[in-house]
Amino acid sequence: MHPAFSMIIFTTLSGLGYGLAIVLGLGFFDAAMVATKLAYLTSLTLIATGLIASLFHLGNPQRAWRALSQWRSSWLSREGVMAIATFVPFMLSAGLAIFANRYDATLGLISVLGSLLTVYCTSMIYGSLKTVDSWHTRLTPLCFISFSLAGGFLLASTFSGMLILELLAVLLLLTALIAKMVWRNRIATLVPRSTPESATGLGFIGKVRLFERPHSLDNYLTREMGFRVARKHAAKLWIISWLSGVVLPIVALLSAMALGTGLPAQLILAVAAVSHLLGIFVERWLFFAEAKHAVTNYY
Repeated sequence: MHPAFSMIIFTTLSGLGYGLAIVLGLGFFDAAMVATKLAYLTSLTLIATGLIASLFHLGNPQRAWRALSQWRSSWLSREGVMAIATFVPFMLSAGLAIFANRYDATLGLISVLGSLLTVYCTSMIYGSLKTVDSWHTRLTPLCFISFSLAGGFLLASTFSGMLILELLAVLLLLTALIAKMVWRNRIATLVPRSTPESATGLGFIGKVRLFERPHSLDNYLTREMGFRVARKHAAKLWIISWLSGVVLPIVALLSAMALGTGLPAQLILAVAAVSHLLGIFVERWLFFAEAKHAVTNYY
């Protein structure tokens, strides 16, 4: 699949923003602290930026509102509805913290539940597609939610320096890494559900190979679903993703725990958050680039 940067930005930034929103909604922070206000503003910015980026992948962004009407059958529509439904209570919660130095448990818990459901709906946009074997698994939403929570707790640790948040961030990063390794191992051993033989119905004759392309010029299908990445490059990028997105942040978190509270520890955690963000960008690029749509059997 073509790794569109708008979708990579959307899934990465919104996932990180919703992860931070979950931490804020659980009430770990003191609403009167300046760091808490900055954390709310950061979360709102990440979520809004991700949602705006997603509009650039639509054919007619001005008609995006019509997608909200298909929530009964479309995970994309459900994601849009949940994003709006979550953004309102979270903005109210942020307003109370920023202007009134107050945390509202009801709004916080609604934001937590809404954030989890929104990330789940986002993951199911891809996980529900039977035409992409690598995505069509329960591991896809597990990976999305795990990385969202891990990034949220890592970013929250940067703002607060609380030991409990740092420990939870390490645990969630390890969980996300294990989930992604299992997901990737599944791809490596996956037997395609659809093959050129089954797609054409000519498998009873023997091996099917392409004699000539269906047409001489590229079309929408070849542009969006015919992307190829070399295995050796993908392997290197996965190593970069794991090192930058998981290993370095865990090392930084352990170092920050050893240093205790203070500016040096916060700087280390800030670098870890940036490293994690870059690692997730690479992970999401590969999520699309390595996926094979069944329609490519005809090309």
